[in-house]
Amino acid sequence: MALIVKKFGGTSVADAECMRRVARRIGEAQAAGDSVVVVVSAMGKTTDQLINLAKDVNPQPSDREMDMLMSTGEQISSAILTMALHALGHEAVSLTGGQAGIHTDHVHTKAKIQRIEPENIHAHVREGRIVIVAGFQGLTPEMDVATLGRGGSDTTAVALAAVLQADRCQIYTDVDGVFTADPRVVKKAVKLDEISYDEMLELASLGARVLQSRAVEFAKKYDVELEVLSSFTGAPGTVLRSEVANMEDIVVRGVAVDKNQAKLTIRAVSDRPGAAAAIFRELSAANINVDMIVQNVSAEGHTDVSFTVPADDLPKSKRVVEGIMEEVGATTVAVDDNIAKVSIVGVGMRGHTGVAARMFEALAAEDINIDMIATSEIKISVSIRRDQADRAMDVLHGAFELELSAS
Repeated sequence: MALIVKKFGGTSVADAECMRRVARRIGEAQAAGDSVVVVVSAMGKTTDQLINLAKDVNPQPSDREMDMLMSTGEQISSAILTMALHALGHEAVSLTGGQAGIHTDHVHTKAKIQRIEPENIHAHVREGRIVIVAGFQGLTPEMDVATLGRGGSDTTAVALAAVLQADRCQIYTDVDGVFTADPRVVKKAVKLDEISYDEMLELASLGARVLQSRAVEFAKKYDVELEVLSSFTGAPGTVLRSEVANMEDIVVRGVAVDKNQAKLTIRAVSDRPGAAAAIFRELSAANINVDMIVQNVSAEGHTDVSFTVPADDLPKSKRVVEGIMEEVGATTVAVDDNIAKVSIVGVGMRGHTGVAARMFEALAAEDINIDMIATSEIKISVSIRRDQADRAMDVLHGAFELELSAS
């Protein structure tokens, strides 16, 4: 008998019919002899609706109260799905993240899991119950509810699979698996049968919305067998592995776009040791994740420093920067909220030359201008105008012939 952790995303549990479909699938797994622990996201657009409601009454709500509010979406899903299982005659119980033993640090809205105490889950499984856990949440050391950031239910599922020593973890979504690009934008995108942890980690962190990057980190660190598949079809999904067939032969495995980006440029920063450190130390202290960084050549003892952040963090980032401008001798800060990041990813880049030139030439041929560039061993990212993002993804998918290279 296998222990399986199944995670169902918001579209999979969007309404009553979806809940019944998911309940039937879970019931079939248990009938086949498996023990099942389920993690659920909030129904449909519930989280977005809760955020909008909060901002209607307070444009700058506190992070603690936002966590109290947003965590309710997953709790609703877990209770409704449990009721659907009861209607089918199954023994099931719903648990909040705290009841499931998930403990986090104290950083609200972006908490990290510190430990999981799974005794309560184990007790219910031993009694033959299906356990439905509200994803995306845990308890801080102060016993406050904290959420794990958007997409955090993926991390809940993989972390539970690791600590429960589950035989596998399945992430159910509204697509059949991981594609070479977003199939809703790139018509020739094809599903990958398998992908390496490293490639998926880059794609997830660069805007591919199939998995949260932290979930992939957990899967890689604890060697969790992870599969991404559709909750609406019975088709095989995409399996994440440490190594995949011919991984070095395929130069680019996928293209990702992140439209949730913004750029800040600090003008006339004093060109002296410690100035950049002071800027990014304050941003780090505010739990702001900085991505691309460009510092211009110094002129007359001053330089401009540009960097990108998630668009959601733009107001906070601007306040942090404005608070340190005098210390670093800066004059002004400029904001650009009309950018996107497009990236190509592939382990095969390590052993092939000319990949960047091919990428830049393909974009130039379509008159798509590059603003900033960032690279790693297996990825190249560029920032461009947001309204050109979808076209850029399609262009790069064709330039690297990804519809032919998928395995």
